[in-house]
Amino acid sequence: MSVIAVLSVNMVTANMLLSVFFLSGALADCPQKSKLFITAPKKMEALRGSCLQIPCNFRAKSEQEFNSSRETFGAWIKTDPRFGLYPNNEIFNSSKTVNTYPMNITGNLSQKNCTTLFSSLITSYTDKYYFRIMNWPFRATADCDPLQITVKDSPPSPTIEISGDLKEKQSVTITCSAFTPCPHSPPKLTWNLQQDSHNQIEENTDGTFTTKIQESITLSDQHDGYNITCSVRYPVNEGKDNKTAEERKTLSVSYAPKDTSVSISPSGLVSAGSWVNLTCSSRAKPPVSRFTWFKNSKDGPMIVSEGPFYSFNVTDGGVYYCVATNDLGNQSSSWIHLNSADSPPSPRIEISGDLKDDEPVTITCSAFTPCPHSPPKLTWNLQQDSHNQIEENTDGTFTTKIQESITLSDQHDGYNITCSVRYPVNEGKDNKTAEERKTLSVSYAPKDTSVSISPSGLVSAGSLVNLTCSSRAKPPVSRFTWFKNSKDGPMNVSEGPFYSLNVTDGGDYYCVATNDFGTQSSSWINLNSAVNPEFGVFVYVKILGIVMLYSTIIIFE
Repeated sequence: MSVIAVLSVNMVTANMLLSVFFLSGALADCPQKSKLFITAPKKMEALRGSCLQIPCNFRAKSEQEFNSSRETFGAWIKTDPRFGLYPNNEIFNSSKTVNTYPMNITGNLSQKNCTTLFSSLITSYTDKYYFRIMNWPFRATADCDPLQITVKDSPPSPTIEISGDLKEKQSVTITCSAFTPCPHSPPKLTWNLQQDSHNQIEENTDGTFTTKIQESITLSDQHDGYNITCSVRYPVNEGKDNKTAEERKTLSVSYAPKDTSVSISPSGLVSAGSWVNLTCSSRAKPPVSRFTWFKNSKDGPMIVSEGPFYSFNVTDGGVYYCVATNDLGNQSSSWIHLNSADSPPSPRIEISGDLKDDEPVTITCSAFTPCPHSPPKLTWNLQQDSHNQIEENTDGTFTTKIQESITLSDQHDGYNITCSVRYPVNEGKDNKTAEERKTLSVSYAPKDTSVSISPSGLVSAGSLVNLTCSSRAKPPVSRFTWFKNSKDGPMNVSEGPFYSLNVTDGGDYYCVATNDFGTQSSSWINLNSAVNPEFGVFVYVKILGIVMLYSTIIIFE
């Protein structure tokens, strides 16, 4: 009996091993086993509270077995395709015998299209799904083509892509795209580039969808370091709620040298035979790889040195400049005139304080004064008859100065300060003159913020009107924000310089322009709707209680 028992155990063990072997072989050679195959993504992600469209097409291993003229039903099975062993795994059947999960086959099964809409998703729906066809007597499950569906609580961030070289003067196309699991309820993309960009829904090669916004721009050095921010808003719970995500990308733009300039030390009048140091500075990306110094001669510019610094002995003076070069180009500085003792030095203009709106600054023009007993005379285009002051320096030399304190405003931006010096020579019988000029660059908060409306005139009921916010500021306005007045106070309705709305909404609107130095609100623009028996709805625009004729709109139904 014990020998028989051992043989029985060995046979059972052998049978189990054979079963495992053949099962593994079947899974490894799945196409030979399955009678049905589907074309669909292998993995799909969805958002809780939203829907998921599953692109799906099927084919039978033997095309003769499927007959499109016969009544056909489709089913979805989760976890394990063997629903005979696990009947609860069948969660949807188009015959309406099973409808455990909120699914609906929208494709035409007779045309082998099994596209399915999966609605009202919850995280517990995360699972592996199999498609089954019933076309009696042909019945088969695509057990070789499982679809892994993952339902997440949070939406994925959008993707920002830039096509083209990130170099100044190059045209690039910037695209922000968002995963779109349900094209019937697509997400809404917005960004800090062109406002109200048109959202486009595109079908991918695998049958899924992507929502995109796009803009083409020509790059400049001002775009370097600019942050592109793109936000996506997904409607969930049948549009009652939203889930949002954001992506940010910083532009790194290469550009040729800019703002190339020369500084000199010591400044002022120097004796023949003295040494002076010139320094060339420039901003560039990649950084300047070569500085070249030139001196103007009767035969044209002559190279005198290489490198950011140039030191030399002053003899007869001359006109010098530098050229900064990188891989993308070069830029020359302004000429610098070096005067020996025979020619007077230019005066020097200095400004103490921040060059900002409403800030007090002191502007000083000073001139080297080799002989305080016969000092130079300074004049400028600021305060006339400014008092010339002679001050002794710590080294015992003297400087003549004129000075004025002013409070800056935006009107000072771009203003040219010109200061002239007149040196008496030959016991006052003659004069030698020099001049210096400096342009003010004043930063200020937004000014003259206003709203315009388009179109004006006759429009159809339900049409969109476009509001445009404009403002001047330095640095330029970084953010425009639109508000609508409500009983609970101002309500933020949009971002960006443009805002489109349906004229039938009516209400009081205004925009706020913002930069690093402050904000300014526009006047209110009032859109009022009133029924007119002849024209339908008459919408008029009122700013601060005054009806503006230029922006009158008539709605004609």
